[in-house]
Amino acid sequence: MTDYRHLLAPLDLGHVTLRNRVLMGSMHTGLEETKDWNRVAEFYATRARGGVGLMVTGGMAPNREGGVFPGAAGLYTPEDIANHRLVTDRVHDAGGRIAMQILHAGRYAYSPDCVGPSPVKSPISPFAPKELDEDGIEKQIADIATAAARAREAGYDGVEIMGSEGYFLNQFLVTHTNKRNDRWGGSYENRMRLPLEVVRRVRAAVGSDFIVIYRLSMIDLVPDGSTFDEVIELAQRVEEAGASIINTGIGWHEARIPTIATSVPRAAFAWVTRKLMGKVGIPVITSNRINTPQVAEQVLAEGCADMVSMARPFLADPDFVRKAADGRADTIAPCIACNQACLDHTFSGKISSCLVNPRACFETELTVTPTDRPKSIGVVGAGPAGLAAAMTAAERGHAVTLFDRDTRLGGQLNMARKIPGKEEFHGLVDWYETMIRDLDITLKLGMAATADDLDGFDEVIIATGVIPRDPGIPGQDGPNVVSYIDVLRGDAPVGKRVAIVGAGGIGFDVAEYLVHDGHGLTEDLEAWKTEWGVGDPAISRGGLAPEGPRPEAPARQVTLLQRKAERPGKRLGKTTGWIHRAALRMKNVKMMSGVNYERIDASGLHISHGESRENPTLIEVDTVVLCAGQLSERSLADALEARGIVPHVIGGADVAAELDAKRAIDQGTRLAATL
Repeated sequence: MTDYRHLLAPLDLGHVTLRNRVLMGSMHTGLEETKDWNRVAEFYATRARGGVGLMVTGGMAPNREGGVFPGAAGLYTPEDIANHRLVTDRVHDAGGRIAMQILHAGRYAYSPDCVGPSPVKSPISPFAPKELDEDGIEKQIADIATAAARAREAGYDGVEIMGSEGYFLNQFLVTHTNKRNDRWGGSYENRMRLPLEVVRRVRAAVGSDFIVIYRLSMIDLVPDGSTFDEVIELAQRVEEAGASIINTGIGWHEARIPTIATSVPRAAFAWVTRKLMGKVGIPVITSNRINTPQVAEQVLAEGCADMVSMARPFLADPDFVRKAADGRADTIAPCIACNQACLDHTFSGKISSCLVNPRACFETELTVTPTDRPKSIGVVGAGPAGLAAAMTAAERGHAVTLFDRDTRLGGQLNMARKIPGKEEFHGLVDWYETMIRDLDITLKLGMAATADDLDGFDEVIIATGVIPRDPGIPGQDGPNVVSYIDVLRGDAPVGKRVAIVGAGGIGFDVAEYLVHDGHGLTEDLEAWKTEWGVGDPAISRGGLAPEGPRPEAPARQVTLLQRKAERPGKRLGKTTGWIHRAALRMKNVKMMSGVNYERIDASGLHISHGESRENPTLIEVDTVVLCAGQLSERSLADALEARGIVPHVIGGADVAAELDAKRAIDQGTRLAATL
């Protein structure tokens, strides 16, 4: 599809017209906290040059107690205003528009000074909030309005008032967190008093010719959340109070239903926003898991919203809109919703970036410039590391030849995309194929390159990946034992009762593959909603199905084991690990840690427990799957070094720590940027 007439249509807000219907949603990148305002400005200006209609910054705290963590960025001083002016000026010079999000974290603030409507502690923070009195509430309102006025002074085109995801204003709206019996609690009229007063005061502070977005929680996904009648009433009253646009928030941060991870179907919650269409007279934005122009166009064409919000896709490719408009959608680097370099970094106190695009948030540091000395470069291994290196080198003007022993490129990505819930990896491999072709890289697939084949290249990059580690279990050569590679390639039959040796990321992936028999729910929205217990907020409060999650029966009985005496899955992604653990629990997967693998025989896997090898147990299974770690495949690198050739070794061939595509792509990109 190249006709994105809904997506690329301008949006008239009265005092200003946006050039298209694309909002770059707010992301906490950590850039503002670096105090490197040139770096912040370049991040946003790069996206403005890419054609996005309107951007929203990461959340700026209106006061110290409202910051998501101590030291969170905000607009407190004249110096802050001047710094933000550097950002807005550069965005405007690039032809873009930008709004500042005002985010008061309430009880989600990771600080003993956090405040809220009632002293109800969040399950994701160790601190109980202080209950605000009348003067305290007035201070929060005044501080938010002051932040909006400062945003205008700093040159922003608007503000977004964060009223969703379980933050401060959202906390006043629902009885889940608001236990008050004064004029700020009790009836819904009282509970929505605070957000409405905030919108009124913000509008008064900024005047009529300024964008005011209110981000409204359309479906809370927590007990005692809002009904949809309450959502409609709030939206209508927010419009009356002076909002220009209503943006969609989905789920609280403490919700136990995934909302943005890769296993969530695309545009999974557009139906919720659609329920509000026609109920208000101002534009409505929909959000969550919209990651291609085709999906965005369909959402708009079906009348689900007036505008779409995409956040992480602009980390993956800042030129998303421009490429779509130019008919080059197949060259858009896809957001695979993995969270590994964005949200996982955010919640670990690191600068956010993107697995697919490590230049995101590092625009001033990781520069890819044309070379003045073109070289011939041989790259061995067409997995993530090799692909990143080859593409970056070719983009700079080097002549690149890419070898791989497999008959298709992608390396370990070809196994990842077999996992139910990781269907986005199909699009990632497709994108690599497109870019390898467009960059005129010589591709030699089905060829196990030797040292002789690499003679004559100016530079050689070895990205040969990993090989499975041998766990050395007696009996592992038996007919009932298979490797995870054979399972995911479909080369090995697997029985109905399975033991998986190794509970790292690969072990969890294999378990998902086996309990779903290779067929996930990511492309079946209704089945996915049933599996996780997502209901209609017009019928049940907060959108939680009254009957709860109703998972399908597992295709196999699976036991997942590990030697480490720690919770299985502990080392999975910070923001997605809980999803993987919960998904397998719903499929009755048994997880065991601190075990010793004694032997395998026709009866199954014999284990014991602890250093003293206590409690010997037989796990009766039909098949044992080995995924007990990896070792670097360095044989070609060693052969080259024996000839006196020193290659660059990257990715799994360099460090075999699980299968870390994020590190591999970053390493390959950074290497090629310096050659």
